[in-house]
Amino acid sequence: MTHQTTPTMLDTDVLIVGAGPVGMALALDLRYRGIRFSILDASDGTVVHPKVGTVGPRSMELFRRWGVAGRIRDAGWPGDHPLDIAWVTAVGGHEIHRLPFGTTDTRPPLPYTPEPEQVCPQHWLSPLLAREVGVHPEGPLRRECRVDGFRQDPDGVTAWATDLRTRERMTVRARYLVACDGASSSLRKAAGIPAPSRHATRVFRNILFRAPQLRRQLGARGALVHFLTQPPALRFPLRSMDGRELYRLTVAASGHAGNRDLDEDALAMVRAAIAFDTPLQIVSENVWYLTHRVARRFRSGRVLLAGDAAHTLSPSGGFGMNTGICDAADLGWKLAADLAGWAGPGLLDSYDTERRPVAERSLEEANVNLMRTMARELPKEILLNSEDGARARAELAKELERGGVRGEFEAPDVHFGFRYASDLVVGDGDSDSDSDGDGDGDWRTDAVPGGRAPHAWLDEGTSTLDLFGQGFRLLSFTDEPAAPPTALAALTTAFADRRVPLGTTRCHDASVAALYGKPHVLVRPDGHVAWRGTQLPADPGRLADTVRGAR
Repeated sequence: MTHQTTPTMLDTDVLIVGAGPVGMALALDLRYRGIRFSILDASDGTVVHPKVGTVGPRSMELFRRWGVAGRIRDAGWPGDHPLDIAWVTAVGGHEIHRLPFGTTDTRPPLPYTPEPEQVCPQHWLSPLLAREVGVHPEGPLRRECRVDGFRQDPDGVTAWATDLRTRERMTVRARYLVACDGASSSLRKAAGIPAPSRHATRVFRNILFRAPQLRRQLGARGALVHFLTQPPALRFPLRSMDGRELYRLTVAASGHAGNRDLDEDALAMVRAAIAFDTPLQIVSENVWYLTHRVARRFRSGRVLLAGDAAHTLSPSGGFGMNTGICDAADLGWKLAADLAGWAGPGLLDSYDTERRPVAERSLEEANVNLMRTMARELPKEILLNSEDGARARAELAKELERGGVRGEFEAPDVHFGFRYASDLVVGDGDSDSDSDGDGDGDWRTDAVPGGRAPHAWLDEGTSTLDLFGQGFRLLSFTDEPAAPPTALAALTTAFADRRVPLGTTRCHDASVAALYGKPHVLVRPDGHVAWRGTQLPADPGRLADTVRGAR
């Protein structure tokens, strides 16, 4: 007699499909807000070939909110390893140009963030986030579970999945499904959302290798990234992946797998990239296809896209994962608001309105960086050990400096300067502040509506950013007592009547007041400015309805 096993039934509020950094960031944000969620991931969690290397500064601010920034900083990157970027004919060969960034131990603090970027490659970051969220059966993350399909209805999403270890079938019922399943997202395709290509697809090889003596041999010539200048294939980075012995070399591949250039011996490529003999061991190779896509929309009913499922862009500049983590921060509070019952009908739609333009700008910025590298002329003379070679290298160094290569590795305007222009944001009548886009660096010195609320230290160890997260936060810098009481009470009541969480903070620090620009500033749960004014609003109910998407 055969026995039919009953499929596993899961019930949750948010089903996240994909446990990459973006899916895990969304899980952390939902956990922070007390929202039930489950994560299904088709992989076993092993990162054989790490792609991501550095967590950007805005992402680190968000990880600070979610309580894991310290663990990311302690993951293993040596504090004394150089963070420099060096253009070289070969590692240990002729150095053409260097951008000095010091080390994590020696770099000075930045005035605009409490959390500078941190090197934490994916083979460290992914297991760290998995431990934080919790793997089944103790936690909500289920590995080796493939989602096979889904169906939407007015009240939620039903998804079908397979446990790839046991072949057990499972059914998941959720209020919302968020696809974080990567650039070739099957869920995006099943939802009927196109993601047209914006630039030509390119093919690259990543070669991961160990060189245990290389750091010692390089000494003062060490760097986080050595940009190679040996055309045609060796014009891309050789990057340290652990600060000790693990490195990744990226090389151009003009064809598809099976072509001769892809079959070229990996060890020979690595040896060509290093100017002296050193013990080497190839760990793995990965052929990957660089696509430049932004989905036409980030929402289809109760299915939403985040990270690479919504946008894929060149790694030049390091914007990809960090754009996705900001997706999670924008989406998390909006899902929580909807599930708690205080969201207006336009709140979830604003996820697309706010995040898609940011993805489009990030894609184009990354492509500019890529094309700068692809188009750079590398005369054969730069390889010569002669006066002609020295002159050619000096000219190339001038070209690199004139070409703005620093912006590829130090791009705070991309990480921090984007502003949301949606119906949730109330402009204050200042044309510069109300403009959409990156602006002129106002994010450093002004709490522009739609922009990230600026960082300032309130006391030792406490940033203004630490005030934001659980709900809306009203910052008042006026010296008038209670500003006046009736106006503040009316605003508090308007939010409370709509069940919108609101906290208030009075600040008497003149430098912080100058940074925020107006006596009253309302900051959203994601840390972006919703409204600011010289007086509290005469119609506080209208403001409350606007910022929750009910107008």
